Amino acid sequence: MKNLLFILTLSLSSLLADFQARVYPIAPKLQEKMIEGNTWQKGCPVAIKDLRYLRLTYHDFDGEDQVGELIVHKDIANEMVTMMQEVYNLGYPIRQMRLISEFKGNDWQSIEADNTSAFNCRRATGSKKWSKHAYGKAIDINPLENPYISRKGKISHKASLKYRKRIHGDNSASDRAVLLPADPVTRLFKAYGYRWGGDWHHTKDYQHFAK
Repeated sequence: MKNLLFILTLSLSSLLADFQARVYPIAPKLQEKMIEGNTWQKGCPVAIKDLRYLRLTYHDFDGEDQVGELIVHKDIANEMVTMMQEVYNLGYPIRQMRLISEFKGNDWQSIEADNTSAFNCRRATGSKKWSKHAYGKAIDINPLENPYISRKGKISHKASLKYRKRIHGDNSASDRAVLLPADPVTRLFKAYGYRWGGDWHHTKDYQHFAK
């Protein structure tokens, strides 16, 4: 009996640890949060009704399951869930996954927190054009381990300087978070038709995948 209970407990634990995800329309309270958090306002290139709120499971840097939040365009919502399930199944670690409205829409602060995020109604870095994030069709993954490097080779975030050299080394969570061209997560997103900032010719944006 004890052995049976032990097996049932393990089975239940395994079920609870499985990937889970939900996709929701943007509720009025969340819309208010996005407006107050400077991530959406009138004039943005995508309407609130065309965005979706995702709650999904990910592995954190301690190997624990957490529930993260993303906002993406409705056209890629189900696809994003599928991809993030594959990311989860690969055991790829994510530091945290919070809505960027919690950072008042400040991309700098979100990066400093090593936050994985998607929708943010903002201009592209160094441009007057809308970012793909403003359409809800881009995601930045572990931005400290996968930094933006300017044409002149500048990295703005001190914690990212050690990741200028793009290699895997000690198999720690932060090491495994580094995205290289042949890595499964990189190949996964590209297989779904996402362009990777690591392939850009002049600047590099290793965190960035855009549809």
